[in-house]
Amino acid sequence: MFSYQRSTYILWAVMALPALTMAGALFGADARAFHGLLHPTGEWAARLMIIGMMASGLVLLFRGQSWPRWLLHHRRDIEVAAFVYAALHTVVYVIDRGTLDRIIEALPHTDIWTGWLAMLIFVPLALTSNNASQRWLHAGWKGLQRMAYPAAVLVLIHWAAMKDWGSWLPAMVHFGPLLALWAYRLWFWNLRQRPQRPAAA
Repeated sequence: MFSYQRSTYILWAVMALPALTMAGALFGADARAFHGLLHPTGEWAARLMIIGMMASGLVLLFRGQSWPRWLLHHRRDIEVAAFVYAALHTVVYVIDRGTLDRIIEALPHTDIWTGWLAMLIFVPLALTSNNASQRWLHAGWKGLQRMAYPAAVLVLIHWAAMKDWGSWLPAMVHFGPLLALWAYRLWFWNLRQRPQRPAAA
């Protein structure tokens, strides 16, 4: 138990480091520096989300190894941290836009509505990311948590659609390993185990 608690504290300390580097711009009076927080807060939210969602696939790929199981054990911590960065990203965006009219004006843009929709999905996922919710929802808890998959796709589009779709390369660099693991899991659990048809006489 002590080992789990210690590793959890260390993990949270590491995940908090990017936020500490943003503290000056977050609480300072420089509007340009504050605006500059939009990208790093969003990118760290996406990175942590990707790492958390890769855990199951890594356990499957590296069967028998202990480090993917450690990652899977701490997946909830990582995904909650991802939500914290996503919430900070949203707060920075709202303050940076300044008025409700400007926020609504930007909604039709693909890079904006995808981000809002992903955030709306993440809120119930984060609120139910605890043992009490898991016991209360029973089998429905897993169904709810699977909403993380369409949310991840929305985050990918949200990132890639920035700068007139010029962010596809950095977005795919980040999401590529996750997409590869999804394909591997699909192959492993479905295609690999498909029964072979008998050869024709």
